[in-house]
Amino acid sequence: MVLTLILSLSLAAGGGGFLSVREHQSGTSEVTSLPDSLSQEEAQKEEGTASSKEEAVAEEKSLPEEEASSEEEGASEEEAPAEEKPASEEEAPSEEEGASEEETPSEEETPAEEDGSEDGQAVLQKAQTMYAQYNYDAAIRYLKEQEDFDSNKDYMDLAAKCQVARQSLVEYPLENITHVFFHTLIYDTSKAFDGDSDEKGYNQMMTTVSEFNKIIQTMYDKGYVLVSPHDMATVNEDGTMSRGKILLPEGKIPFVLSQDDVSYYHYMDGDGYASRLVLDENGQVKAEYIEDDGSVSVGNYDMVPLLDEFISNHPDFSYHGRKGILAMTGYNGVLGYRTDIAYKTGENLQDDQKAFLDNHPDFDYDKEVEEATKVAEAMKASGWEFASHTWGHMNATDRSAEDLKTDNEKWEAYVAPILGKTDMVIFAFGADIGGWEGYSMDNEKFAYFKSRGYNYYCNVDSSQYFVQITDQYLRQGRRNLDGYRMYYNPDMLSDLFDVSEVWDSSRPTPVPEM
Repeated sequence: MVLTLILSLSLAAGGGGFLSVREHQSGTSEVTSLPDSLSQEEAQKEEGTASSKEEAVAEEKSLPEEEASSEEEGASEEEAPAEEKPASEEEAPSEEEGASEEETPSEEETPAEEDGSEDGQAVLQKAQTMYAQYNYDAAIRYLKEQEDFDSNKDYMDLAAKCQVARQSLVEYPLENITHVFFHTLIYDTSKAFDGDSDEKGYNQMMTTVSEFNKIIQTMYDKGYVLVSPHDMATVNEDGTMSRGKILLPEGKIPFVLSQDDVSYYHYMDGDGYASRLVLDENGQVKAEYIEDDGSVSVGNYDMVPLLDEFISNHPDFSYHGRKGILAMTGYNGVLGYRTDIAYKTGENLQDDQKAFLDNHPDFDYDKEVEEATKVAEAMKASGWEFASHTWGHMNATDRSAEDLKTDNEKWEAYVAPILGKTDMVIFAFGADIGGWEGYSMDNEKFAYFKSRGYNYYCNVDSSQYFVQITDQYLRQGRRNLDGYRMYYNPDMLSDLFDVSEVWDSSRPTPVPEM
């Protein structure tokens, strides 16, 4: 049978509100998937009933038989579906502390010039980056820590420049901070838009490299600056939350950026996407891309290396070194590495996982985990953050608190050891655990996530701003910047960019309706 993920807007183009997601099932024999398989357990539960669901969609290939009709009402996301498998017998117990706050990244050292004053040049370059990223107090402290500060005119001049600049900072209203997100970027549009069954969903929910580059450049030109939810609210020692403070020069506009499902799922093979993230010979995070002849190229084929390079050239696009957040599942592994325990045990494998292992007889699970961990560590050191997207791309609206607990235990056991603990949940499908009025401790799902250390929660919302900050959590809505939104609601993105100036002409039109 052909599984279709159905999404629909809850409001008219100009209105705010959540996106609703529904899955629809039609056909008779084999489940196929677009953005990826939903979980086996859900598909088995819902098989035969999904065809009665309403709302529109992205086609799926290789879906496990579980999440065939799990979508949410309220805050749903136009997102690539994903699969969930039963827990393996070797599943590790959940960690004592489920999540912890990610701290502001430290500034990276810049390689020194070979001019006889390597250390001095490196110090100055690092402080100059802090200055460019509005971190004036940190730059002053760093410069004054140098033993030769009082005799180094360059240090003293930059410190004085920082003191002047910080006087011009103004506090930005936290409730007016928007959050935008992408899925994996399409590098080769001729492969993604090739007329096969996946084209429809790719066209609706994905963004091309060309579009991403133009969007980011336009937002930079308008004065946008990357911040983190951790800048918007901080966690106190007792687990309560306090409002943060973001100070920027007049005219600068803070925003949050995230990318979902950066696992390079099996179903995407050969469709014009990168295959995984790697470290190049300089220790920089890049993306691998498999060419038609099987050779592997390394370069800027997805959002992480593209944004890294952009910020390297435009450091003032980042607030205190911030970059983006990657919302990660675990059932196919992470960052393109096949790190789920099923690849080690050989149990509960989906067909595409079996095919992968058959085609890679020398697969080394421990090495895969090691390499993925190195990439994740390099990313965090340079300002990237990770969030849980649930291990099995689970619909948190529809699933029980017990289901979410089981899923999160798998995330903590098999994803957190690689990416690190996180205190952020970016809900798969945008499917939230509560209504617009907010969470409370009598909400069993929220009480569980909070007990595991999650303090930041993101759904999908079509309005420009959706921010709630309480003494228990920060909650923020996200806006999808994809083919569907750009084609049908360009006016909803006008605060960010002009769609006519970023649209990739290789994208088929009309974009299929949801």
